[in-house]
Amino acid sequence: MKLHNYFRSSASFRVRIALELKGLPYEYVAVHLPKGEHKQEQYAAVSASGLVPTLETDDGALLGQSMAIIEYLDEQHPQPALLPGDAIGRAQVRALAQLVACEIHPLNNLRVLKYLVRDLKVEEEAKNAWYRHWVRVGLEAYERELQRLPQGNFSFGNAPTLADCCLVPQIFNGRRFDCDFTGLPRTMMAFEACMQLAAFQKAQPSNCPDNEA
Repeated sequence: MKLHNYFRSSASFRVRIALELKGLPYEYVAVHLPKGEHKQEQYAAVSASGLVPTLETDDGALLGQSMAIIEYLDEQHPQPALLPGDAIGRAQVRALAQLVACEIHPLNNLRVLKYLVRDLKVEEEAKNAWYRHWVRVGLEAYERELQRLPQGNFSFGNAPTLADCCLVPQIFNGRRFDCDFTGLPRTMMAFEACMQLAAFQKAQPSNCPDNEA
């Protein structure tokens, strides 16, 4: 398999985590977003939307959207499972994951932040305040959802799930913008539990070949 992705993209990070959790080998193909490589003809042949990540399967299928990719991987390689075995549990984990992927991330995507600055002439600090606000609002909702679930080491139970694949990249990106994570005990406990696992460590941006740090 090939994963077309960018080291700092949280959506790409999610898929890298899933691949590592399942122990699946893949070729890392860097697509540099700030340099506009996702808009070039070469990548257009891979992704009609021009977004990362794209998973290229062994049989040549091209899959976009991180959530769809992760569920594909979970169906094709069921162990370890990233979704619970029961319908209610699966819905609860998907709801947590979508709080990050559908509520927080779209408002703070790189192209949104660039539009705020380039087209709407928003000052840098105002842009950062925008980012921090929506991360905080989203993670407070995530925390409230966790408080309604049985206690576990991770977001759902005692093993990482799709929800954690989404949560960890969001915390990483939030740290870059000095977001406030106080008063989120269950959320941060899940994050810390994830970061004790080799899969999450291997998938993080600092270990990517296109890391600019």
